[in-house]
Order: sequence, then structure tokens, then C-alpha cells
Amino acid sequence: MIEHASHLFALAISATVVTVCVILHYETLRFLSRAVGIHVHKRIGVLVVMLSLLMAHVLEIMIFAMGYMLMQYGVGLGHITGMDEGNFFDFFYFSSVVFTTVGFGDLLPVGAIRILSAAEGLAGLALITWSASFTFLAMQRLWPHLLSQSKRNSED
Repeated sequence: MIEHASHLFALAISATVVTVCVILHYETLRFLSRAVGIHVHKRIGVLVVMLSLLMAHVLEIMIFAMGYMLMQYGVGLGHITGMDEGNFFDFFYFSSVVFTTVGFGDLLPVGAIRILSAAEGLAGLALITWSASFTFLAMQRLWPHLLSQSKRNSED
């Protein structure tokens, strides 16, 4: 019964962390869609989009890292084996590996904390894909001359 409750608590924490990251990402994209191209040169606009999205991803990885720290140290819902010191940098590294779905395998979640790892892998994949789609659309809008040139080249 206690194990069941810890899994439900881990699920609630995971859902909260994912929700915060999705809202952060949505607001970043919403801001960029309104701000870029209005007051920014088109070439700079694509650069602003890329740097802003990278910053958003770093913040999202940090939020997940704090979720792991909370689950491991705050409420004892498992741990991550293979960490030398268990400081924020270690959790950030683990989170970045999971978020990007690289999965080196040098660190391993044990216990209910695995729920957050599974949620982060799925959320990271979705958020990175969302960023790629947004960047493509921004480039279509900000660099239309490249698209018309590409179309001309394919017709030749």
C-alpha cells in the first residue's frame, strides 16, 4: 500500500513538472511569435528564435533537475545511482541526458523517481519537436527568399 502511494505521489510530482515545462514552452513560443519580426531584422530574428528556444530548453531541464532533487532528497521517492556528489550539476546532467533522450546509461533512476524519468523523456521529445516545428515556420516567415530560391533550383 505504501509503495502504491509513493507511485501516485511520484506521478503527481511528474505531472506538475511536465505541466510547468509545457506552459513555459508555450509562453516562450507565444512571445517569440509576437516579438520576432516586428522590431528585429529578419536574419537576427531566426537567431533570436534559436537562442530563445535553447534557453527555454535549458530552463526546462533545470526544472526537471529540481524535480529529481525534490523526489530524491525532499520526499525520498527513489534515487539516481552513479552520481558522485548528488549536487545540482549532477541532476542537471542526468536531466539533460533524459530530456534529449540520449540515455548514456551512466546514471540510473531507482524507485518511484523513474516515473519522472519516463515523463521527462516523453516531454523532452515533444518539446524539442515543437521547437523544431516552430523554427521551421519562423524561417519560412523570416527567410521567404530562401524558399523561393530553393523552389527555383528544384524546377531547373
